[in-house]
Amino acid sequence: MLMPKHLHLRFTQKQKVMKKIVLVLFVGLLALSVQAQEKAAKIEFKTETVDYGVIEKGSDGVRVFEFTNTGTAPLIISKVSSSCGCTIPKKPEEAILPGKTGEIQVKYDTKRVGPIRKAITVISNADTPTKVLKIKGEVKAVEGK
Repeated sequence: MLMPKHLHLRFTQKQKVMKKIVLVLFVGLLALSVQAQEKAAKIEFKTETVDYGVIEKGSDGVRVFEFTNTGTAPLIISKVSSSCGCTIPKKPEEAILPGKTGEIQVKYDTKRVGPIRKAITVISNADTPTKVLKIKGEVKAVEGK
């Protein structure tokens, strides 16, 4: 079955308009994705490993990882977890604005004698969304106790 010529022309004109609309939407989405990549949070730690050294049993097990948001968008740390229950990390609750600093506090249970080798996983909206921090050291028993 053949289409009348006037319907065929109208159909192809509609096709051309649709192609233009699709092209404009594609270019718009591409521009938005490029802009989103430019505005990203970036987390830079002062150090990614904290060395407790040799400490006595029962001593202060709190240490701090300092970081800066060197990106262009607010940094939101959504989760901080430890490789074991003997290490308790504490994340900042507020967003860290570009250029500002923050800290992740880690408390190790120093009642456990022996070497310290633990990992702390940080999940955020940064350009590198997962970072692994490390703590190391050794807890020694106090002589005479």
